[in-house]
Amino acid sequence: MSHLLFANDCFLFCRAKVNEVQSLLSILRQYEKASRQQVNLAKSEVFFSNNLSQAAKQDLANILGVKHALGTGTYLGLPSMVGRSKKATFTYIKDKIWRKINSWRGRSLSKAGKETMIKSVFQSIPSYIMSIYLIPQSIVNDIERMLNSFWWGEGTQNKGIRWLAWDRLTCSKSRGGMGFWDLKAFNTTMLAKQGWKLLRNPESLMARVLKVRYFPNSSFLHFKLGHNPSYSWRSIWSSHHILLHGCRWRVGDGSNIRVMNDPWVRGEGSRWFNLHKFRKFIISELLT
Repeated sequence: MSHLLFANDCFLFCRAKVNEVQSLLSILRQYEKASRQQVNLAKSEVFFSNNLSQAAKQDLANILGVKHALGTGTYLGLPSMVGRSKKATFTYIKDKIWRKINSWRGRSLSKAGKETMIKSVFQSIPSYIMSIYLIPQSIVNDIERMLNSFWWGEGTQNKGIRWLAWDRLTCSKSRGGMGFWDLKAFNTTMLAKQGWKLLRNPESLMARVLKVRYFPNSSFLHFKLGHNPSYSWRSIWSSHHILLHGCRWRVGDGSNIRVMNDPWVRGEGSRWFNLHKFRKFIISELLT
């Protein structure tokens, strides 16, 4: 992959070598002469992998004439770099929700108003991030505690008795809850949706890149985590069990299905089996 274009941003890729960096600069100069548009190096940044020494990074950044980015901050609402400490990376989500709650603290809101605020405003803040990354459970717990405090609290200090735990409030109203989101389940579901897109659109750019990188010799439903995976891929992989449990094959002409291994036989309720599992299921039912 040599470059990516998104809106008015351009990402250029090359090896961390002096000759490749000089070739990249030569291409940019030719582009400037041909288009009469000059690249703004003051707004440009360069990012290196961890395999390079600090001195080499600085030398290459000086040749390019741009700033050396450390991978901190966010880009288009997402963290530009996910490090070892996932909690530190995603703490900004909790802080954003906390600031929004504080802006409404002390205002007189009925229970109906609080319900609308939680469902339409507070819980929608992390929805985009949760569709890309698996949020650490500690962050999810902190967010749910803040929402629970806002729901039961009164006044500027949000003081009040917490009559029900948050897991009870996430039940539907017919079961005695309020229908709030279970953020952990919502996060997993949104990631499973990304996996479903890869499964349904195997010719998309993202699907082709991930296939070459992580499962070149197998299908998406039968892949393993792979070597040195990115956190975004690890996040999608964490929801893999949902697709395995809920997907089934329509046999069609049978040119692609693995009849003995892919699920296509209906069992009890919404369960689907391949022939191996269906045989084990029938035997177990007969023995009981």
